[in-house]
Amino acid sequence: MSDAAVWLVVGLGNPGPSYAQTRHNVGYLVVEELAQRMGSGFRAHKSGRAEVVEGRLGPIGPDTPRVVLMKARTYMNESGGPVSTLAKFYKVPPARIVAIHDELDIDFGTLRVKLGGGDNGHNGLKSMRASLGTGDFYRVRAGIGRPPGRQAPADFVLSNYSAAERKELPLQVVLAADAVESLISEGLERTQSRFNS
Repeated sequence: MSDAAVWLVVGLGNPGPSYAQTRHNVGYLVVEELAQRMGSGFRAHKSGRAEVVEGRLGPIGPDTPRVVLMKARTYMNESGGPVSTLAKFYKVPPARIVAIHDELDIDFGTLRVKLGGGDNGHNGLKSMRASLGTGDFYRVRAGIGRPPGRQAPADFVLSNYSAAERKELPLQVVLAADAVESLISEGLERTQSRFNS
């Protein structure tokens, strides 16, 4: 892979079947959708701590940047290590890293795209910030809404989507994948005006 404008797109989540359908794993679902668009499947990276897909997204032309999709093989709160390892390996600066994650403060079914900002209690973002030494990377924030009643946020994010949400989830995943493609090809402002519902 050449050094020319490589992007690293990180789907945040927890590995293993017991977490696969939880709200905290929406980042994994989005990078899996992007991998399908690339016509490729995830494979182990030689670092041993992540699975990757390498390729291009969208209409392929001479200026189409290369993209590395990644899922860490570590738990969410340790995902920063594998992210910084891959960023170094592919020579990707934080300004070309996109983290896709669940967001409690946004209603389910909606998205926000931004550059930088706080962690808002999200352990995956906290770990990335600590390992990269900066929070100045892009975030595609997939809304999951607040927990009902008195349920603790930590329990809520690790619980499965409701039956009603599962019907809508594929649409949210496609929308988030579209937002990633737009961010890489068209930049932040145009992406925000299209997707920050």
